[in-house]
Amino acid sequence: MLELDVQVATEAPVPSEAQFRQWCALALRQRSADSELTIRLVDEPEGRDLNHTWRQKDYATNVLSFPADVPDELLDIPLLGDLVICVEVVEREAKEQGKEPEAHWAHLVIHGCLHLLGYDHIDDDEAEEMEALERTLLAELGHPDPYADDEV
Repeated sequence: MLELDVQVATEAPVPSEAQFRQWCALALRQRSADSELTIRLVDEPEGRDLNHTWRQKDYATNVLSFPADVPDELLDIPLLGDLVICVEVVEREAKEQGKEPEAHWAHLVIHGCLHLLGYDHIDDDEAEEMEALERTLLAELGHPDPYADDEV
């Protein structure tokens, strides 16, 4: 079972909770245990503050993933962590990259959830594995390859 808390800390329009739930469930379906996570939707000032605090980058980024740091004695709880998504950055990127906003939202939620599961893209092999899974999941939703333009 997926327990999802969507926190909307912006006045900008955002996808529905049902869409977030669908995207998270798809990304997390490989996990047999229950999953609990929070998605916080923010404006650029909060996104920038968080990115600066946690990554020492002085700009808002599209999605930040905060995996739960659960003590060993509590490891059986289903808490995966938190995603913080900067709404303005997501919308701007979709427009600049010529992507359908819904497809870009789906990609970033799936991408963030995979980070919560431990996937990463620091080295090439890990990046290829993560991107291949993202492509597969997005194709199931009928969305195009989000990395197609990166390979030209």
